Amino acid sequence: MQKASLLLLAFICNLYIVLQAQENPYQKIFEAVQWRELGPPRAGRVSGVCGVNSDLQTYYMATTGGGVWKTADKGESWKNISDGYFGGSIGAVEVSTSDPDILYVGTGIWRSTDAGRTWAHMGLAGTKQISRVRIHRKDPNNVLVAAIGNVFRPSPQRGIFKSIDGGKNWRKVLYISDTVGASDLAIDPTNSQIMYAGMWHVLRNPYQFVSGGSGSGIYKSMDGGESWQNLTQNEGLPEGIWGKVTLSICPQRPERIYAMIENLNGGLYRSDDSGKTWEKVNSENKLRQRSWYFTRVYADPKNPDGVYVLNVSLHYSKDGGKTFSEVNTSHGDHHDLWLDPSNSQRMIVGHDGGAQISENGGKSWSSIYNQPTAQFYRVKVDNHVPFRIYAAQQDNSAIRINSRSVGNKIGFADWESTAGGESGYIVPNPIDPEIVIGGSYGGYLTLYDHNRDISQAINVWPDNPIGHGAEDLKYRFQWNFPIFYSAHDSTKLYVASNHLHVSKDRGQSWSTISPDLTKMINPAKKLLVVL
Repeated sequence: MQKASLLLLAFICNLYIVLQAQENPYQKIFEAVQWRELGPPRAGRVSGVCGVNSDLQTYYMATTGGGVWKTADKGESWKNISDGYFGGSIGAVEVSTSDPDILYVGTGIWRSTDAGRTWAHMGLAGTKQISRVRIHRKDPNNVLVAAIGNVFRPSPQRGIFKSIDGGKNWRKVLYISDTVGASDLAIDPTNSQIMYAGMWHVLRNPYQFVSGGSGSGIYKSMDGGESWQNLTQNEGLPEGIWGKVTLSICPQRPERIYAMIENLNGGLYRSDDSGKTWEKVNSENKLRQRSWYFTRVYADPKNPDGVYVLNVSLHYSKDGGKTFSEVNTSHGDHHDLWLDPSNSQRMIVGHDGGAQISENGGKSWSSIYNQPTAQFYRVKVDNHVPFRIYAAQQDNSAIRINSRSVGNKIGFADWESTAGGESGYIVPNPIDPEIVIGGSYGGYLTLYDHNRDISQAINVWPDNPIGHGAEDLKYRFQWNFPIFYSAHDSTKLYVASNHLHVSKDRGQSWSTISPDLTKMINPAKKLLVVL
């Protein structure tokens, strides 16, 4: 019996080896496939931007889904420079002022010495989320990194890291705890030994986001980051729980420090004595809403009373932060700003619609419709001839794109809005692809009839989840929850929250057909469902 078992095992192993050695019958087909860009030529979210002091034509942007991009013609065209080296989710990008061929990118740390043509990995992969990279103004090998760290669990790879050899070796120079990362880092442009760090207690799990707690605050170094002093208890700063903190130093008056602070009494704070004392100069909601998502501040390099604050809108103050006016851009939700140190009229801003360049202080901007940086969650095709592609683009909308165009390349005329929102699945009806079901965050479901140009809400349950915790909701939906038709019965539409739901009448009514699937299930009880 044992001998027979061994022979059977040997046969199976040999068969596996033979099958592995055989060529995949579809391999040649796949090798012959050529990729082509379908669009749309609009960008997704941009997390970091920078320009080049000595080159008025060149700028860089770091995106959350499309990697690092470069323009050498002031935004007339953009080119990806990171494909083949690292992934698409980037936290920061920085160019050396003393050698503009040297760049550092925060996704781990990558370094280029030829203006982005090639890259080398320089470590810090465990830091996960990086908020800032700062380079010494005279020494491009002297680099500091502000690492938020892995927000999904406590991690020692948080804080401020320093390298003096171009990233070959790193030291952690500011560490508070395994739940506190660095949300910002500002270096005095007149004295590189002086710097300020914003530290942020932050954790995230599927149904909870913690922004604020022990360790959050403002820290100052006067020896190039080797040692740090906690300023959080200094006169004028808010008491209680601190969340995200960002900072900026005024180049014209370096003793003036701005801080955006997430706190019950938060807002824009200013110090005019290098951080010894502080004054809250503005607490308007337009500057501090969704502080964990925005909260960026930038001092005007040429005007000592000028300061920008980024939020849904781009705001500018001429009176030291007391009052702000809106600077119009082409999209909302602003995340980063770079200002030319010698000419603050020249700038690049990054927002949820891409990156835009201005040379006149924001009166006019370059286009965002030449940056196919994606950030699509799901892709679906229909049975139309030629087939059409469906996808939801973060911070934009759900779209349907023709796979072919008549007489020209695919352009704006070939894509249109469809069901759903900025996140989630989109599924055309397998029988009638003009009927499309789309999802968005919070369990939001829509049916869109392209023939009649009619949209209808078909939510499983009429909850409005905005402002509520998970415990308040009857059903808990992911950001991009699954939506699909049955492979056996095209009238059955399935939607998944923490339960599985089905509709047989295009979402006009729903039945819940499962228990809470996120709870611990007895492994002895096995469930087989044919959908």
